[in-house]
Amino acid sequence: MTTDNGTTFRHSVPVQLRFNDADSLGHVNNSVYFSFYDLGKTEYFRTILGKNYYGTKIDIVVAHAEVDFLQPVFLTDDIAVQTRVSEMGHKSFKLQQRIVCLNTGAVKCVCTTVMVGFDFTTGATIPISSELRSLIADYESREDFR
Repeated sequence: MTTDNGTTFRHSVPVQLRFNDADSLGHVNNSVYFSFYDLGKTEYFRTILGKNYYGTKIDIVVAHAEVDFLQPVFLTDDIAVQTRVSEMGHKSFKLQQRIVCLNTGAVKCVCTTVMVGFDFTTGATIPISSELRSLIADYESREDFR
């Protein structure tokens, strides 16, 4: 899956729309998009962590999320959430996500999320673990992430 500017999203998850996702205007309510993006994050990390996903301590938190709504999503649309890591820092990385219409390829919404390494015991930020960094680098084919 590639955008018009050449950005590759290797990870894609179809989203089943539900009746209660729609608002009085007949389209998916803006607040619902965050549950789609959460689904994308969950499945992305499940993919890179593999069978050990449920036993793995994930020491990252969402520090910032920014969304641009480009086109409405209607209950009749077949959509997917696509996820990629676009930048890797010492203590944080950026996830880029988008909602796309599977029938037309139209990008309906885009989201950038900053994920930060976090120690839940001390309540302090920590470096992204070398294990997680390597898994993301391998999945995204980005040696510069190591």
